[in-house]
Amino acid sequence: MTLFDLALKNIRRNMKSYGLYIGSTIFSIIIFFTFATLKHSEDISGLAETSNQISSIMSASAFVLMIFVAIFILYSNSFFMRKRKKEVALYSLMGVRKRTIGFLLFFENIVIGLVSLIIGVVLGFFLSQVLLSLLLKLMGLNISIGIAFSSSAVVETIIVFLIIFLFTSLQGYRVIYQFKLIDLFHASHKREALPKARLIAALFGIVSLFVAYWLALQDLMTSSAWRMLGVAMPLVIIGLTVFGTYLLFNSVMVYVLHLLKGRKHWAWRGLNLMTASQLLYRVRGNAKTLTIIATLSATTITAGGAVFGTYYNTDKNVEQYTPFNFMWQGPQENLDEGIVKDSISIDTKDIRVAENEIEREYTVIDTTAFQRLAEALDWDIESLELDEDEVLMVDPFYDERWSEEVEEVTLNNEAHTVSQFYGDSIFNIYTIPGTVLVMNEQEYTDLQAEESTYQAVQLTNDKEHLELSQELQAKSETVDFSSAVQNYQDSLEGSGVMLFVGSFLGLVFLVATGSVIFFKIMTEAEDDKDKYTVLYKIGVSKREMKRTIRYQIGFIFIAPLVLGLLHGTVALIAFSNLLQMNLWIPVTIWMAAYAFIYIIYYFITVRSFQQTILISGKEVT
Repeated sequence: MTLFDLALKNIRRNMKSYGLYIGSTIFSIIIFFTFATLKHSEDISGLAETSNQISSIMSASAFVLMIFVAIFILYSNSFFMRKRKKEVALYSLMGVRKRTIGFLLFFENIVIGLVSLIIGVVLGFFLSQVLLSLLLKLMGLNISIGIAFSSSAVVETIIVFLIIFLFTSLQGYRVIYQFKLIDLFHASHKREALPKARLIAALFGIVSLFVAYWLALQDLMTSSAWRMLGVAMPLVIIGLTVFGTYLLFNSVMVYVLHLLKGRKHWAWRGLNLMTASQLLYRVRGNAKTLTIIATLSATTITAGGAVFGTYYNTDKNVEQYTPFNFMWQGPQENLDEGIVKDSISIDTKDIRVAENEIEREYTVIDTTAFQRLAEALDWDIESLELDEDEVLMVDPFYDERWSEEVEEVTLNNEAHTVSQFYGDSIFNIYTIPGTVLVMNEQEYTDLQAEESTYQAVQLTNDKEHLELSQELQAKSETVDFSSAVQNYQDSLEGSGVMLFVGSFLGLVFLVATGSVIFFKIMTEAEDDKDKYTVLYKIGVSKREMKRTIRYQIGFIFIAPLVLGLLHGTVALIAFSNLLQMNLWIPVTIWMAAYAFIYIIYYFITVRSFQQTILISGKEVT
């Protein structure tokens, strides 16, 4: 039997252990190859000239994915190498040279990498069309693009992952040359000292997270903390969050578990004492991993939730500053009456007013024009009976956090009281920007200023009239033409690309974090066989053992998930407050989807753990 044949036999024998690792790697290759295909596609390049976003986003995403996948594969491979140390020691004991064992492990990793690469590229080629269709749907583009086979994407994917697999294969030599024979035999039995409960460290962890959350929820414009720290504030928040998360797992959880062990009523019920002891025994080794997973989960949840929230609110964001489907300066256009819901012609006057050494510009309209506009926008307006010394103000950029409230304006050397105020847009700001004043008709007529005429149009099924928008844009003789239809399409394209990229990168991160936990727990499962065998022999029921397995694995899974969700929630609240957006619905959907997939990993891990623990030749089922 050749060395290569032995490597293939070892892979087949360990396929159950390597299955999830290979599956996760294949999934990562599929996503990377898809991004590379879209990046190198000529059709996408042509589309990118109009959207001006796809190509650069795909390139950046492929780079981020490459870095993360490399870290994930290296991290995952280290767990398998630890599991194989005893096998390597047996080879050494049989007289096999270290160089030969190194080549054996090298061949195994290369074969696994090549198989994963071939399967990933083939599946990626077939899934590219499906993923592209999804991308175009998210972008709101009803076009048909055929994806041709991209040799550049294949070459790029092969080079990237061959380098990654080559590097992981060389890790086998470290195992051989770094450890002594006795270390290899006892590598899987090494334990860290039982951690002690440190109340001060636990309090530091809680305080760090509390301060990080408090800083994150401070208002960017009014907070004294932001003024003091400036651009360093995000780094401070991230640093405190990571530090607090580590202390939470390394100290707070230890302290809580010690308290539970001290409660005899709880500790001596079933296998609770064993469950707490097992968690305490490995908590120091798990603290770093759990911190990384919680931080990565929080990052994925925050980024994905923000992107999904932006995409979800695209319509509202466009409507906020472009309430009319079309608006332009000049005469009316002949439009199909069957699609026109409202068509309003408005006369306006522009006036400049000096206020405290600052010159302000106002757009002035009369009450009749305002009422027609407000009715078209379904505003619930109050009485518009304005006296000669009263005006109504509409400021779409008003924000009570920093905007100065105007109570009086002077027009033609006469003071006018602002009787009512609206903070929404009455005009498309790309056509008529700035603040609008509403006067009674007589005051408007007497106002000495140049008058302009604008057209405002509302359509039925407005999002279906992109071609009409482009026609009107071409006809417009001024730069004042604005289209909510076009703005919506542009926003949908940008946020759709970000949602596509964010969702798949988030899914890759989720698969990677779930796999890392799976690898770590399954490595520990091999060490726990003897313990559960003893428990079985002394009469502990399978039901009780299954319960303690669920509790231990549940702690490892649920703790970083809950903390990641908590970090993400705080970050998204801060994000929504900053942008004045309601993100609760999209964020809840995103978090539920993330948690659902994460919990699936939990059940897979529990089942695999139970199948690994053999008792009297039978599985714990």
